[in-house]
Amino acid sequence: MSQEPVVIMLIIGSIWKFADLVRAPHDRLLRTLVSCLLLLLLGEVLSFPQMIHAVDELTAVGVDKVAYNAVHMIGVYVLVLFFISSVLGVSAEYRRQRRVNTALLAVVLISLITCMTATPPSMRSHTLSTPHMAQPGIIAFYVIGNLYFIYVYVAAKFWVLRCARMASRHLALGLWAMVAGLFGLMIAAVNRLIWAVLRFGEYGSGDAFRSFNSSMTDWALSVVLIGIGYSASVQMVLCWKSVLHHRRMFGELRPLWTALVAAYPDLVLNRGVASVWSRVRRPRAHERFYRRLIECRDGLVRLSPLLTRVAPHADLAHGPPEQTARYITEALALQPTTEDPEMALFAARVALPPTNDLGADVGELISISHALSARTS
Repeated sequence: MSQEPVVIMLIIGSIWKFADLVRAPHDRLLRTLVSCLLLLLLGEVLSFPQMIHAVDELTAVGVDKVAYNAVHMIGVYVLVLFFISSVLGVSAEYRRQRRVNTALLAVVLISLITCMTATPPSMRSHTLSTPHMAQPGIIAFYVIGNLYFIYVYVAAKFWVLRCARMASRHLALGLWAMVAGLFGLMIAAVNRLIWAVLRFGEYGSGDAFRSFNSSMTDWALSVVLIGIGYSASVQMVLCWKSVLHHRRMFGELRPLWTALVAAYPDLVLNRGVASVWSRVRRPRAHERFYRRLIECRDGLVRLSPLLTRVAPHADLAHGPPEQTARYITEALALQPTTEDPEMALFAARVALPPTNDLGADVGELISISHALSARTS
């Protein structure tokens, strides 16, 4: 497999999650994921032969080799932090893990720069096929770099596994795909390490091995990206299901909300003026639904003194929706044009849900709203 499909997947993933980040700029985990994808994309671009030649021409031979390895290492390091944070949150253990991983990465990057600096300039364009593997700077570069890659892939696999055990079945499927891809990347790093050690003091091009291992790396990274994409797709589908669900309930509350707002116009919460950009950046379905829910509850509290006058002996808290809807209609008919601010009014409990959770409360109000709609139709 060539690098081009991997780069295309990274470009698509980066644009997709960056668009999500625009809508939720304060989402710390999303910022971390976008950073990871952009770093991996940059690392892949820097590893193209044409880019290696261009960067080395502009700077010095060996600079691009250090750069693309460093960028890829930082990208996987950020991926590890993403999953550590997903499991641990912003806890003391997360901060400890971050310090340890940051310190290790810093040591490795400094070591790689030192190895490249210690390598004679004429040999700094080395690859795994170099006949100069016995050079201390060259062998150390491959040993240190691949040992770190092995560690960081194993660490990423460990934390992804922990996330997969905590996730729902559909989300876990994408995470298990990532585990398989990370295992492949680890095997490719082990192969590079063994090859470098075996070639210490020996000659041979190893082009066939390089081609096979490079293809394995590209395939494994593709599987990781597919896993990320699948998990992100599952989250997107769940998000849109939630949006559609809230939109439906928003509409179902309209008959009750309309009746109460007509009697008490000041119930409507201040919405402010939202710009077109803010509407695009931040979907308002959830916000509009919860606002309407609060306004309906506030309206019933305001109307409850009149409900007790209409039905002094009725169980307003637990009565059937049809009966409560009839009482609401009768109470609204008694609503005075203006309220006396000096009049003492005592609120009563109206339409309490059978259980103490938001879903039951919404269901109770929607049932009353349906009953009101049936009375007026």
